[in-house]
Amino acid sequence: MLNLLLQTTIEGDPDDWNVDRFSRLHSFLSGLQDNDGQIAFRVTARNRTARGEPDPVLSNLSDSDFDQIWLLAVDVGDGLTAEDCAGISRFRQRGGGLMVTRDHMDLGSSICNLHGVGAAHHFHSRNQEPDERRHCVDNPYAGNISWPNYHSGANGDFQRVQTVGSIHPVMRDRHSPTGVIQYLPAHPHEGAVSAPPGDSTARVVMEGTSTVSARRFNIAVAFERTGDGGRAIAQSTFHHFADYNWDPSAGCPSFVSELPGDAMARFPEALRSTRQYVRNLAFWLSA
Repeated sequence: MLNLLLQTTIEGDPDDWNVDRFSRLHSFLSGLQDNDGQIAFRVTARNRTARGEPDPVLSNLSDSDFDQIWLLAVDVGDGLTAEDCAGISRFRQRGGGLMVTRDHMDLGSSICNLHGVGAAHHFHSRNQEPDERRHCVDNPYAGNISWPNYHSGANGDFQRVQTVGSIHPVMRDRHSPTGVIQYLPAHPHEGAVSAPPGDSTARVVMEGTSTVSARRFNIAVAFERTGDGGRAIAQSTFHHFADYNWDPSAGCPSFVSELPGDAMARFPEALRSTRQYVRNLAFWLSA
């Protein structure tokens, strides 16, 4: 059995995106079985300790028995200390698998200092998208949220996604008529990711399309395992994994103002596709 850490970058504020708001992801990962029918992952879900101080788990992650970390960067830029980033980077360098996701604008920007995978994440104030034509608001309906904020649909709805290049293992879906992942939960302001220039281990494997501008945007970047580090995924938004986006009846923090949709509930194939993608990620990261 592999050990998987499901980790947020905030303390346990009940009115924020604390780890309890990813309980459906936690439950699904905990129930995954290997080819022998045995439970594949022992999942530990936790929030960070006091911000501004090194987290005792993250800063020492390379010395732990975890095999993967799914890092949900839900902070406003102060969620990881330098010691935390160093600990996570050492963890990947010793072969650990890493899934790192964030959200719009500068939300989650504390991940920029993570070795390798941090460079795949673009924010409003840090490590901006290299194409300056993308330094513009995509979702004009959220006045307090600036770029990057790609609009893939309402929370509670789904988006159709596209594979990029040759079909990557995380994109395969034998239950889909196309043989690839077709759907993920939608979100009205997704963040930006890209393959870091000069990193031959990284490539974009999935993209979406804005429902407002019709602009295509990257959703996932995969990093292959090398002698210098384990596999990793950079994901455009943690809302692909949040309870609220899988099922809006789960509720959300009070600061979420947009009205949710209900397409995920009306079209079960979208949730099945999402779960298949999660399964693919979990097994690929430790392969």
